[in-house]
Amino acid sequence: MSKKTISVVGAVVNNSKNEILCALRSPVMSLPNLWEFPGGKIEPGERPEESLRREILEELNCTIQVGNHIETTRYEYDKVIVELSTFQSTVVSGEPQALEHAELRWVPVKQLDSLDWAPADIPAVKKIMKAFSTK
Repeated sequence: MSKKTISVVGAVVNNSKNEILCALRSPVMSLPNLWEFPGGKIEPGERPEESLRREILEELNCTIQVGNHIETTRYEYDKVIVELSTFQSTVVSGEPQALEHAELRWVPVKQLDSLDWAPADIPAVKKIMKAFSTK
């Protein structure tokens, strides 16, 4: 039986202090208590950037500007294959609120690897840390 592939998007939201907004999956979500970049599924007919703006508005109650694509990762979980595309993003209005997540936390880039990340998010975490360390 072939696994279903789900296309999802994640926002790598940074602030002026070089901190990244990290979201803790709640106990009722799949992959509970793991950290992720906030975002969600791409609906049919949506461009990834549109999905990301919609999801962030739904999950965090704020508006973002979606910037450069960072990474696309395919990760095979037990029941599905997740294809995660992450994008550099900035908040343009509102203050992020944890409407669906257990917690939101601003984490300095060089400390990102101290969190317990969902597997699909790890390649993007590594790429971000590497990119920022060369600045």
